[in-house]
Amino acid sequence: MTIEVKVKTLDHYDSSFELPFYATEGAAGADVRASIPEKKSISIKPGERVLVPTGLSMEIPFGYEVQVRPRSGLSLKSPLMIVNAPGTIDCDYRGEVCIIVGNFGKEDYVVEHGLRIAQLVIAPVIQAKYSVTTTLNETQRGAGGFGSTGTR
Repeated sequence: MTIEVKVKTLDHYDSSFELPFYATEGAAGADVRASIPEKKSISIKPGERVLVPTGLSMEIPFGYEVQVRPRSGLSLKSPLMIVNAPGTIDCDYRGEVCIIVGNFGKEDYVVEHGLRIAQLVIAPVIQAKYSVTTTLNETQRGAGGFGSTGTR
């Protein structure tokens, strides 16, 4: 199944870049590049979080979201992490897609213009209707959480 997402390029978008793209035929996520104004780089200090611009804004169809996820290669080979992964881009958001990146290393890390910084996954959205109740159905787990089901 294919869903069309309209993409608007912003003034600082590097037109030599492809739009978000699937690196392989079976990829679930489309890679997106850092498009930094004036083709500069961004230095991230240890423990710091920054917004990395992509130069793109999107029109996502109603009933869908775009999830921002880390790229496994970048997570393995660098100290960078997508801090709020998966991040959500709502269908009614029209601002620039920026990636919240944190440096979990011990040294400054430089994000270069053009780096494949994250991957975007489109997903359906189901909204819930929340209602107040005085009782909940019992389960074997009950209120146990955070390791209550064991370590294995």
